[in-house]
Amino acid sequence: MEPVNSANAPVQLFEHPTESGHVLAEARLNFEGTLNSLSLEMIDIMSPALADWSGRAEIVAVLFTGAGDRAFCAGGDIQALYHAMVKNHEHGEVVDDYPFQFFEREYRFDHQIHTFPKPVIAVGHGVVMGGGLGILSAARYRLVTERSRIAMPEVTIGLFPDAGQTWLLRNMPEHFATFLGVTGSHMNGADALMVGIGTHGIEQASRESVRERLCAASWQADAHAAVQEALADLPAGGFPEAQVERLPDSLSVAGGIADVAASIAALRGGSDWIDRGIGAMQSGCPTTVGIVVEQLRRAGDMSLADTFRMEMTVATHCANNHDFAEGVRALLIEKDNEPAWQFGDLDSLPQAYVDSHFVEPWAQNPLADLN
Repeated sequence: MEPVNSANAPVQLFEHPTESGHVLAEARLNFEGTLNSLSLEMIDIMSPALADWSGRAEIVAVLFTGAGDRAFCAGGDIQALYHAMVKNHEHGEVVDDYPFQFFEREYRFDHQIHTFPKPVIAVGHGVVMGGGLGILSAARYRLVTERSRIAMPEVTIGLFPDAGQTWLLRNMPEHFATFLGVTGSHMNGADALMVGIGTHGIEQASRESVRERLCAASWQADAHAAVQEALADLPAGGFPEAQVERLPDSLSVAGGIADVAASIAALRGGSDWIDRGIGAMQSGCPTTVGIVVEQLRRAGDMSLADTFRMEMTVATHCANNHDFAEGVRALLIEKDNEPAWQFGDLDSLPQAYVDSHFVEPWAQNPLADLN
């Protein structure tokens, strides 16, 4: 079936007829060269489409997929963010507002998915990080495969788990959220199901059948019942063992940054996967570790909209400060893997500096209208 927009668009939009006479909408991320990484152009295609689909009675559900076998979506357009941040830092003022436009429109889009009035299904095959995890975690039905590789690796670049990851982390068991948030550890499909990121498993080779199942479903009555019936008994062989089950449920952010770091470091030897996470935390950005701990401590009683407003505040500070641009430079631009973080370790990280990331830098938050 041909997309309703251009076949060369970075997101292809489809409207599939169902056997019951309704329409299944699909947004297929279509930029394989960048592992379907999310750009403003892609957001600006999908957000109006969602608004249109939400008001049309014949549209019964929305499906998000990614082109190619390697990734659903590997993150955001980090290089564009980097070059804009460097330009602003060099001028000592904002001369390129791309980072702030990107964060605001991405977060609005994620909030739009979270609050969409019809069922949203996402198939998170292959690499799912950053903006891709934002889309997957916002969907009501979240499919993962035996080849899914999911992470919140922001500690390696000096950012923080954003695009709705505050809401994702606050709604999973705290010991999982604590470890995954500060270490950026990669999860497999079994991990994703165990911590609640995934709701259904499906073998990667069968993922195209999801669309077929949804189109064959009866949408005459309850839409969620139709989705649940379509997703029952999915083929899901070959999943690896979960790695997160080795994490003790004593992990918590209650004690603050130093206690979190010490508790995680004390897990060394628990498994190779745990040890890699400890190494990533210890070589990663100390400011990110501090932000994640504070992010989780503050999120407990927040509404969905409040978590996005908090993310907008923190992301703005990250774009204006040193570490995010430096982390991207070291890992992705010059690739020397030698970031010069603003603070050399957690012992020298002031709590006041961490707290400053949560102070709104404007008279009104750009996402003040979210509800």
